[in-house]
Amino acid sequence: MDKHELVNQAAEQARLDHVLAEITQQKSKLSGDIARVKSEEKHLNEHFYDDVRLNYGDASATMETALSIRQQQQLLQERNNTWQHSTHELATLQRLEQKPYFARVDFHEQGEPKAETIYIGLGSLSDRDDNFLIYDWRAPISSIYYDGKLGEVTYESPDGPQKVDLTLKRQFIIEQGKIKAMFDTQETIGDQMLLEVLNEKSSTQMKSIVTTIQREQNKIIRDTKSDLLFVQGAAGSGKTSAILQRIAYLLYRYRGNLTSDQVIMFSPNQLFNDYIENVLPELGEQNMVQMTYWQFLSRRIPGLSVQNLFQQFEETQTNQQSNLEKLKNDVLFFRATKRYASHLEKAGVQFKDIFFKNQTEPYFSKEQIKEIYYSFNENYHLRNRIESTKEALLKLLNQRVDAETRKPWVQDLIEHMSAEELRELYDRPDQEFESSAKETGFLARKIVLQQLKTVSRKIHHNQFLNIRGQYVHFLKRVPQLIELSEFGLTETDWADSIEQLKNDFRQRQVKMADASAYLYLYDLVTGRRGETSMRYVFIDEIQDYTPFQLAYLKYNFPRAKFTMLGDLNQAILIKEDSSSLLSEISGLFDEEKTKVVQLTTSYRSTAQVTNYTKEILSSGQQIEAFDRVGPLPVVYGRKNVTELIQVVATMLQKPENEKVATAIITKTLEEAQQVFELLKANGLKTTLIGSQNQRLVPGAIVVPAYLAKGLEFDAVIMWDASSKNYQGDFERQLVYTIASRAMHTLTILYQGEFSPLLAHISPDLYEVR
Repeated sequence: MDKHELVNQAAEQARLDHVLAEITQQKSKLSGDIARVKSEEKHLNEHFYDDVRLNYGDASATMETALSIRQQQQLLQERNNTWQHSTHELATLQRLEQKPYFARVDFHEQGEPKAETIYIGLGSLSDRDDNFLIYDWRAPISSIYYDGKLGEVTYESPDGPQKVDLTLKRQFIIEQGKIKAMFDTQETIGDQMLLEVLNEKSSTQMKSIVTTIQREQNKIIRDTKSDLLFVQGAAGSGKTSAILQRIAYLLYRYRGNLTSDQVIMFSPNQLFNDYIENVLPELGEQNMVQMTYWQFLSRRIPGLSVQNLFQQFEETQTNQQSNLEKLKNDVLFFRATKRYASHLEKAGVQFKDIFFKNQTEPYFSKEQIKEIYYSFNENYHLRNRIESTKEALLKLLNQRVDAETRKPWVQDLIEHMSAEELRELYDRPDQEFESSAKETGFLARKIVLQQLKTVSRKIHHNQFLNIRGQYVHFLKRVPQLIELSEFGLTETDWADSIEQLKNDFRQRQVKMADASAYLYLYDLVTGRRGETSMRYVFIDEIQDYTPFQLAYLKYNFPRAKFTMLGDLNQAILIKEDSSSLLSEISGLFDEEKTKVVQLTTSYRSTAQVTNYTKEILSSGQQIEAFDRVGPLPVVYGRKNVTELIQVVATMLQKPENEKVATAIITKTLEEAQQVFELLKANGLKTTLIGSQNQRLVPGAIVVPAYLAKGLEFDAVIMWDASSKNYQGDFERQLVYTIASRAMHTLTILYQGEFSPLLAHISPDLYEVR
């Protein structure tokens, strides 16, 4: 470091010391304020009624009492709001204290007399004179740090586009109150800064990328105009990280109008949900609603078990089954469902009997319900019909109460009730009646109303609809709505699939390919309008969704803007080609409000790992390696499993690998269990991740491929990449997904013959041992 750089760093350290002193002072003041407010709140709670005049003598006195109580409640609420605001500010200061800022930019704004300098961090900080010491990375002006090289840069402000002349971009690495390193750069984010971050070890929790957001990622983060933002990103391109920063940005940008419970993210599995759960809290925001698509469906189909992730991945299919799924996954099937439902306004709705007490004689027969349903004016649509039918049934139910009180079961129940049970039926303990007959009539009515609640609930919850029968009825009509031959199917194939579905229903099961259509049909019949309060929907690993599922999500969140992200090279659940996914769903969104962003640079892996993994793909996708150096991938070919286990044992026992996050990734769960037991028998400590409900742990883990989606590890060992294990071209994307989890080192093991999916890769790109 030359003399000029030393002087610069000394000046920057002096400013950092000043900022840290300001943070310490503000922390101290806030801590005192919080303690004082909590004390006042406690005092108000303890003496709530001391200053309240309780007087219910007349209307005026009652009003005065109510106003007095309301005043005390408002004082308590005011203290609570002050406490919450101060606590939030204190949390921001505590985050800033660790790393106050990471960048400085100098610029001159057009029309302004002098140049400005701003520092950018995870949150904003002002001094007592309201001078900004740190700008939040999400502030409009902070965009110039991410978007431009030195020179003229335009950024979006609340007043419209603003032009500035950017003269300096400086990046800082700060640890424990000291500037460890600082770089001046002309680039968006300098390579030195990126290398510092990328060379860090992986952890069991995803980290924020605020300090290293790239220009293309910044476009994703700050987009506010698109109804559909479709992000296609190479493995390790930072697409998921960018999306999490996008959520943080939107919550900041629309603070007061958007809350975290109006944002939902669909992720590949629960393991991944846990992996990313700390990112937003680290940025000072509450986590959005998070779930998997399976959870989304399962919570609404309580009577059926939906095919889960494990069952989907491990299922082997015939060509006929694959063609059936292809049809049911298509947008054509979605449209066919809607067309079928529109005909139900005239005829065809399937009903069920409603029973009460007597399970052989319906209380309301399905014929009676059908007659009511189709008795309404032809202008009634499905939603109107279902609501009017419910109203009519509830009215009939009320009319039957008196007649029901005179039935033998009621008198029998009264005679067998205990004194305590009878006492609970009276309106008050001292209730009196003119005669015992009047008392019996009162009790009978209470009992009937109580017992008939079961029928009322069935009506309210649409349990008079036979939705399983309705779905079967729809499937039988599909050959009239869709040309089966276009999907390689005959009418016999289709009829056989319906019988299989009916058998699944009898076993209370439903395949994933049917679950969405089943629910969509139910929603159409009942007139359900979706969750209109949701404003933003994020879907990760989009390549493992079908066009039908995406159309159904669009239907479920009609007022939301969608962000879909993934890597079409990593489709491992959808058997057909996913490369046309965007074109298939484009009709669901306004073309002018659809934006597609491609992220081609892979930052996760070293150049050596990236150059190897991209050769796995056959269709020449554009993937660029970031210039981070590491060892070549290593391939071990051995005779049998015992020898492969010895290779793994040798690797795990090396001292330098003790603190390295290593994932041994197998093709199936059964294989993962076998490898785990063999390693355990050899005295090696590893953790088996066999369920998506587990959490990642430090050290070496054994995990099946479908649970490793979206995760990254310092070292990846791909288990048994043999021709027996990975044969067909349809598994190419699975192989790519496994290999691209590696950040620093990639090891590939196989027994017998090497998989043809890897054998073609140039020998220059890997090492054989």
